[in-house]
Amino acid sequence: MKRAEGKREGARDLAETPLDLAEGARRALRMTRPFRSRSQQAAISLLVAAERLRNSITRIVEPFGVTHQQYNVLRILRGVHPDPLPTLEIGVRMIESTPGVTRLLDRLESKGWVRRDRCTEDRRQVHCRITPAGLALLEELDPAIDLVDERIAVVLDPQEIDSLVSLLDEVIEAYGESPLP
Repeated sequence: MKRAEGKREGARDLAETPLDLAEGARRALRMTRPFRSRSQQAAISLLVAAERLRNSITRIVEPFGVTHQQYNVLRILRGVHPDPLPTLEIGVRMIESTPGVTRLLDRLESKGWVRRDRCTEDRRQVHCRITPAGLALLEELDPAIDLVDERIAVVLDPQEIDSLVSLLDEVIEAYGESPLP
């Protein structure tokens, strides 16, 4: 493959990639028939890529007794630290929505990584904070998670990463809260 100026070896210019070479999802799923459309191929490719990324993160966090959803909650709470966050807001901010945010918080609290306090102004609300032990856990996980995040730079140059982020932002906006029209 010809090395383009400013690109890493192996990085491709997606605009110049023939359609028959853009078949990663088909190979990953061992499909014998073509996709119904390029839109279907894009959607399934996105799902396959997301699953592989999720699996990479899971392999890092599970030996520490953390699920990827629990890791997500800890990441969210670190992002607002030292401030608390209401339980319902954690659910809204999660990458993967789940009806069991309270159960996730129960497990995290039992491990000493999260602290919950009843809101004094509104007793119906519970405020959650990451504890020093939770922060220490994330600090220990950060180097390995950073390697997962940076892996994309092995196959895409900075301009391609910027393009990918912009395109994904458009897809996220197009689907909004629900994939239904």
